[in-house]
Amino acid sequence: MCVNMSSESEVRSPLDDSGVEEGFREEVEDDDDEPKVCQVCGDKATGYHFNAMTCEGCKGFFRRAMKGPAKFRCPFQSNCTITKSNRRQCQFCRLQKCLSIGMLKELIMSDEAVEKRRMLIRRKRMAEEPVVLSEQQESVIQELLEAHRKTYNVSYCDFNQFRPLDRDQNSMAEGSQESSGSGHSSENTGTEWAREPVVKLLPRVCPSSSDCQTEEVENKKKEKNIFTNLPHIIDLTTYMIQNVINFAKALKPFRALAMEDQISLLKGATFEIVQMRFNITFNVNKGIWECGTLEYCMDDAVRAGFQPHLCDPLMKFHYTLRKLCLDETEYVLMQTISLFSPDRPGITQHGEIDKYQEMVALALKTYIETKRSSSEK
Repeated sequence: MCVNMSSESEVRSPLDDSGVEEGFREEVEDDDDEPKVCQVCGDKATGYHFNAMTCEGCKGFFRRAMKGPAKFRCPFQSNCTITKSNRRQCQFCRLQKCLSIGMLKELIMSDEAVEKRRMLIRRKRMAEEPVVLSEQQESVIQELLEAHRKTYNVSYCDFNQFRPLDRDQNSMAEGSQESSGSGHSSENTGTEWAREPVVKLLPRVCPSSSDCQTEEVENKKKEKNIFTNLPHIIDLTTYMIQNVINFAKALKPFRALAMEDQISLLKGATFEIVQMRFNITFNVNKGIWECGTLEYCMDDAVRAGFQPHLCDPLMKFHYTLRKLCLDETEYVLMQTISLFSPDRPGITQHGEIDKYQEMVALALKTYIETKRSSSEK
């Protein structure tokens, strides 16, 4: 609503409990041409309140008089002169003076609206104030970073006890042909015997011994080509899981929990934390994970037996998360939030876990507001 401050009779926008915007009130105070005397009692005015220039005392009196059920009566002749010194003596004449100078009941906000307005003002002030991490948040972040750095090395230089990758393209091609030929990739997981008729499970009589030997060699070759990368992926997964467990044990709040809750938290969060740690090395441009001297692609997971219903969402997750350009602290705080999830099955100490997770989440929020610009949030 556009407001013209040049006339007292014009109605101002009911944006706060005084009937005038905060910015407008400051504008009035700084304007030397405007009177700064309360039109009710002559005291020093603080601005326009409910459409009239008044002091804080008369502003509050008018609000209370209009909201309250009390009926005022003048003990004299209903024409008292209201001044700063006697304004409390006759409420009837004071109220009549308020109405005569143009103060409007319609501009009085409800208690709910006043509280909402005050909350918006507080939020605005908080937004304008510089956001800083508290000492407690700084301490928590430092503890988490130390635990993370002790249990995760982006170069993977300590991952050296593993079986080699087998990236034989021929074996993959054969495996894919079998998959396409069967119609369902899930039938090549070594469990097709469970879906075969009982007759087919009986020994087959070969026409000749040479034919049987040839078929046996081919079957062994096919079995060898299935999941050629599984041993290496098992070694890598074991290495990652051990580091996640060590990370959790390095945190005092985690060690303070009951052993049953520690196990439940790790069961629920290990896979999530492993993926977040693995995401640190993900190259969005190439679509590969660069773990020091080792490089992995999604085909490596396929050769280890991972199915599309898992690989496709995982690939989308890594692209999405990596594009956020998180730094080390943000990754660590997200891992900790995942670890301390009070809704995991089997949890008994819900209160303690939820309290710590909320504190870490608030630290992450404050850290983002502190370190990132508005466009990056």
